[in-house]
Amino acid sequence: MKRIFFCLLILLTLGKFCYAQQSVRLGLKGGISIPNLKASGDNPVSQGWSSGLGPYFGAIAEFGLSDHFLIQAELNYSSQGGKKNGLQAIASEPFVAYFPPGTHVPPYIYAVYDNKANLTYLELPILLKVDFPFADKFAFFVDAGPYAGYLLSAKSVTKGTSNIYFDEGLTQPFLPAPVSFDATTDIKSEIKKFNFGIQGGIGVSILFANESKLQFSVGGNYGFIPIQKDEANGKNNTGAATVTLGYMIIL
Repeated sequence: MKRIFFCLLILLTLGKFCYAQQSVRLGLKGGISIPNLKASGDNPVSQGWSSGLGPYFGAIAEFGLSDHFLIQAELNYSSQGGKKNGLQAIASEPFVAYFPPGTHVPPYIYAVYDNKANLTYLELPILLKVDFPFADKFAFFVDAGPYAGYLLSAKSVTKGTSNIYFDEGLTQPFLPAPVSFDATTDIKSEIKKFNFGIQGGIGVSILFANESKLQFSVGGNYGFIPIQKDEANGKNNTGAATVTLGYMIIL
């Protein structure tokens, strides 16, 4: 309920501000997010992520500043995260108690399985938008600006069977036999709740006779704050390419 109230409060605030402008449009957009986790530093836990795929949709409020300059505020459900298949480094610190006394435990242990991080955020971008009209009723546009994000959910989905190894070369197994890594784990408590970053895009819009607008855009976003609470798990920043189709009506 708190999240719903927060969303409604933002939309009402945007709507009140937009009504004070001469050119106001409200609408919806939807599409896909192609997220990845960008690693910084040399921690092997945070290395090796590749892009995934997820939904990306939200509400749009657009209001004009002049013939070519506009402000576009959005409230988006944004898929973030990534996937990493094959060799995985695991921080050994949480598992030290499971090793026999006197065992030398390296900082990282290793296994081979598939791992997907599914993160979802509620994001509020405020974008400066510039229109470049061409032909009748068509315009090319670019937009960019900051966004604030709130973490809605975070899950790690793992699959595969592997032994656990002391070394990256997989020559020193710890267990007598492989174990299953099939699991879905809630990792929300391990991820920072808030993020902020930058979003931008380019696209084409079509203006209809009733002043409603259809727009297609491709763009991306990048979070400035490393998401992990525990630095033993490395440092990763969220980021995604996006492809969306939106429709707005004039008020």
